[in-house]
Amino acid sequence: MNISETAQYLKTLDRVLILTHVRPDGDTVGSAAALCQALRDLGREAYLLDNPEITATYAAYAEPYWATEGFTPDSVIAVDIAAPGLLPENAKIYADRVELCIDHHPSNSGYARRICLDASAAAAGEIVYAVIRELTAVTPAIALPLYVAIATDCGCFQYANTTARTHRIAAELMEQIDVSAVNKALFRTKSKVRLAMESRMVADMELYDNDRVVVMQIPLSLRQEYHATEADIEELSSLAALVEGTDCGITLRELKPGTVKISVRSGPRVDACAACALLGGGGHRAAAGATVEGTMAQAKAAILQAVERVTEA
Repeated sequence: MNISETAQYLKTLDRVLILTHVRPDGDTVGSAAALCQALRDLGREAYLLDNPEITATYAAYAEPYWATEGFTPDSVIAVDIAAPGLLPENAKIYADRVELCIDHHPSNSGYARRICLDASAAAAGEIVYAVIRELTAVTPAIALPLYVAIATDCGCFQYANTTARTHRIAAELMEQIDVSAVNKALFRTKSKVRLAMESRMVADMELYDNDRVVVMQIPLSLRQEYHATEADIEELSSLAALVEGTDCGITLRELKPGTVKISVRSGPRVDACAACALLGGGGHRAAAGATVEGTMAQAKAAILQAVERVTEA
């Protein structure tokens, strides 16, 4: 479905429940919150399904929209969710009821009955913004979470997915809101625990492929040592890609014994999405991930082999 078709379809819905993905980031939370507010502005009953994994970083943007106890939806929408496997545990009962998915991941599995997909968008928030423009006015209550969605998914406009369209949308949102406090909180503030973990990850990093591939690790023992929260760990996956001279940063995070989350951030030489797809994951060419079963050592060997297979000479 294109933007106009999506907007027209949304106008036919009521009693809507919007889903966000596991380990929710700014894009899924901000996009869902903005869409929920837009539907409410149209007079519709709309809520977000409570996400038990949301951190303090993004909780304030979702709190006004959490579903009330006992709410039974007539329609279910997913935002920024590429596959059913990315649904939180409490959302899995809706996996076969998703009537519309708004997404920007080229690896989207097509699980929803209808899909509004734009793989060229820097964030799902860009697509939601275009849809909302055809539904109702973009008020400050909508502009704030949309800015969070877009700014976080393009690294405050530093990542390669940032386009002129991204800047134009951000500029229009900034006419509605003051983003200085948001930018300070999201991009220029780190906890002491976060800084300590970054230091250890850098000290223990490993280099491969003539120092062009960096591997950093977050074992459970590191999190336990620093009593780190999910908020402390957020966005640590981007650290490996910052090392000078490298074009592929790999971060391994031990979610629990025997389960490892792999995150890959890459330059043009390495297709991160293709590499992660070999391990059952997906995402974008420059940023992708996968969750695998096994030890940290096994996960490292698997992703290094996958990266080698998809790397251009």
